Amino acid sequence: MAPSRRHCGWEMTPLSVCLLLSVLMFQPALAKVCNDYTRHGQDNSWFSGDNEKLPIMVLMPMNESALMSSISQGIEPAVQLAIQHIKESRNYKFSLITKIYDTECDNAKGLRAFFDAICYGPKHLMIFGGVCPSVTSIIAESLEGWNLVQLSFAATTPVLADKKKYPNFFRTVPSDNAVNPAVVKFLNFYNWSRVGTLTQDVQRFSEVRNDLTNELEKADIQIADTESFSNDPCVNVKKLKDNDVRIIIGQFDENLASKVFCCAYNLNMYGSKYQWIIPGWYQGNWWEQANSTNCTTRKLLTAMEGYIAVDFEPLSAKQVKGISGRTPKEYEREYSKELQQKGVEPSKYHGFAYDGIWVIAKTLTRVMDLLQHKERQDMHHNFTVDDREVGKLVLDVMNETNFYGVTGQVMFRNGERMGTIKFTQFQEGQEVKVGEYNAIADVLDLINNTMRFQGVEPPKDRTFVRLQRRNINVPLYSILSVITILGMLMAGAFLFFNIKNRNHRLIKMSSPYMNNLIILGGMLSYSSIFLFGLDGALVSDKEFEALCTVRTWILIVGYTTAFGAMFAKTWRVHAIFKNVKMKKKIIKDQKLLIIVGGMLLIDLCILICWQIVDPLKRTVEEYSLEADPQGQDIAIRPFLEHCENTHMTIWLGIVYAYKGLLMLFGCFLAWETRNVSIPALNDSKYIGMSVYNVGIMCIIGAAVSFLTRDQPNVQFCIVALVIIFCSTITLCLVFVPKFITMRTNPDAATQNRRLKFNTNQKKEDSKMSTSVTSVNQANTSRLDGLQSDNHRLRMKITELDKELEEVTMQLQDTPEKTPYIKQNHYGDVNNILSIRNFTDGKEGEKSILKNHLEQKPQAQWGSMDPSRINRGPLEDINSPEHIQRRLSLQLPILHHAYLPSIGGVDASCTSPNASPGSSPRHRHMPPSYRVMVSGL
Repeated sequence: MAPSRRHCGWEMTPLSVCLLLSVLMFQPALAKVCNDYTRHGQDNSWFSGDNEKLPIMVLMPMNESALMSSISQGIEPAVQLAIQHIKESRNYKFSLITKIYDTECDNAKGLRAFFDAICYGPKHLMIFGGVCPSVTSIIAESLEGWNLVQLSFAATTPVLADKKKYPNFFRTVPSDNAVNPAVVKFLNFYNWSRVGTLTQDVQRFSEVRNDLTNELEKADIQIADTESFSNDPCVNVKKLKDNDVRIIIGQFDENLASKVFCCAYNLNMYGSKYQWIIPGWYQGNWWEQANSTNCTTRKLLTAMEGYIAVDFEPLSAKQVKGISGRTPKEYEREYSKELQQKGVEPSKYHGFAYDGIWVIAKTLTRVMDLLQHKERQDMHHNFTVDDREVGKLVLDVMNETNFYGVTGQVMFRNGERMGTIKFTQFQEGQEVKVGEYNAIADVLDLINNTMRFQGVEPPKDRTFVRLQRRNINVPLYSILSVITILGMLMAGAFLFFNIKNRNHRLIKMSSPYMNNLIILGGMLSYSSIFLFGLDGALVSDKEFEALCTVRTWILIVGYTTAFGAMFAKTWRVHAIFKNVKMKKKIIKDQKLLIIVGGMLLIDLCILICWQIVDPLKRTVEEYSLEADPQGQDIAIRPFLEHCENTHMTIWLGIVYAYKGLLMLFGCFLAWETRNVSIPALNDSKYIGMSVYNVGIMCIIGAAVSFLTRDQPNVQFCIVALVIIFCSTITLCLVFVPKFITMRTNPDAATQNRRLKFNTNQKKEDSKMSTSVTSVNQANTSRLDGLQSDNHRLRMKITELDKELEEVTMQLQDTPEKTPYIKQNHYGDVNNILSIRNFTDGKEGEKSILKNHLEQKPQAQWGSMDPSRINRGPLEDINSPEHIQRRLSLQLPILHHAYLPSIGGVDASCTSPNASPGSSPRHRHMPPSYRVMVSGL
């Protein structure tokens, strides 16, 4: 189609072409020549003959001063070699004629060269070339208007992959975006799922980065950080390090690559922990040529060691004969000879140029066959075809291209070459091929034993954080458990001792039931240690949460049980000795049990409300990262399990306040009863010591436990030792003195030796009576029986007193007096009167009294025993005369002696500790009668 039919308003005509055509309008002669020539070029009979010479337009920079001209210098030998091989194959009816138009890698000059080739050159069926991205993109955008198809061998810019904008553009070289699927495949191979990107702020690299981002998102690979830089990459490299990016995909040229690796060296971002992936199209020894940094070559090589370079494969590694009948190695040898003959440097794109000429040859052959077939089907034999139809056929045939060339399998997908991507690794100053990726088969093939990582294994894509529970050491738990078991065995021994000797006077007076509660509380406190030592390493999360509640309940209940029972005992002593109104009231163990039960009920109310309103739950506290002590490429994040709730401070405050008040109450009772010194009754001294020890240890233990919150071994050790110490000291203070007293002097424990009498005698007698009465009241298990026996004996003595009064009245009416009484016959009367200590609790003395009273009394005091009728006067001491004489002397004494039993003498005389002679009323009596009176 002639250019004269195009105008600037047509939507497919690029602005640059329109500008050139506008310029040509001011040169009519030149425009006329171009139009005439193009009109002549409408002859499409080229497909019908043999040995046709088909012209191909070649666009590339040839001027040595032009940018990227070095690529073109090595391309021409490959093109000529391909044309020669096509001729030698004799499978093609035409010969390709290539004419190179120098674009000089300049947009304006490139457009002018393209226009000159169309206007003044032969009829070009296709365009081959396109090296500089900017020039190629401008020309490729206008190809549809000219009905031409362009095939590039070196334009890798991703911009040209937009088929809406460049529908007639093809390339035998893979684009820069073609490496992205290969990179994703490589990442998946090593299970790297977290990467970062470092991109030079240039359109070419930005487009590759954007396409890579899409590929990574499809593969579900996390992009931890995306950094772009213009000149100084150090700030961005440091950001990657701060974000813990280990796998870094770089997109930058070799000029800035040296700066990147210099920054990496200074930031220590190299070695076994990092993996750099960069483009693989850099020139050889680029680090020496492009080193514009302060880092030495040695530092750069150190930082570069192990990087992975990704680029397309210039020549196939598979030695398979392709379309030319040659293997890649055979072709390479011929190409090297051509270079030597022409004296030019090789180009990395020569293989793609060689295969590109074969693509053109196959495409034109296929198009010619299709046109000839249509011509044969034309019945009028005047078949013609315009440029639009030819361009459409060329475009369709190009998309169907599929053959094996020196660069591998040549195949297009939407105009993009599905080629082979190679992976090389920088090892000891040189790049070594380690694998390749086949885009057609989507297969990554790594060469065995070629990949070398600086560590024992591939780098990790992140700092793997291994959660490590700070648990309690098993040896420590075992040692404290053994100590706890010993403490529980000691408590069990005390319990056995208390139960076995519960009927002993010493143990009975110390309330054995309360002692059992103290032991039970101590054992509960001991058992809580086993629960405090269990953590998530031994139990599940759900079980640990249950332990939080159980061990709290056990410790609180154990504390209240032990000290509540101890304080209840002290309260009873206080009630007896300090409250005069209650000195005659019996306080039994049942009442003490009710007191302890009330304390426990308060505990249960607090604990139940705590559990319902704000229960304890398992919480995990994580700490800062720590380096692995074994030197592995991992970080350790310690964590610790706690039992906490929302309002922990409030609930602990309530519990501490209640327990504190309980301890203060115990201290008050211990102080009040400090002068009551009956060991069997009063434990005030030991209670004070226990409260002091427990208070001090709890304060110290709570403070240290709070400060060592992040050290579970220290915290558990402190808590366990505090519980063991407090429980052991408390149990030992309560039971060891009793055990020692039982072994040494069991009776001394019930005697009061420390009371000092500083007031008048009546007050002293009252205190002594209260002390003895308290002893009897404390012995609650036997008190009722002893009081009943005492009352019965007092009634019996009253009856005897009445009988003595009657006998006295009878004897006063008898006129006969007995002149004397033998002293050796006082035994009968003394046996009756020598009933002593009937208020005492001793079994032997009570039995004597009962045995004597239960003897069969004589019917009449004045009657004669029948067995004594025949006795002499001296032996019949029971005669009325003798009895009258005896009673006349003893009745006043007997009458006075019985008065204490019926209230006639001060009750203090009944005290076993008071001497009868100390009373003023008895000091005038003879010693023999004083003993008898004190006994009564």
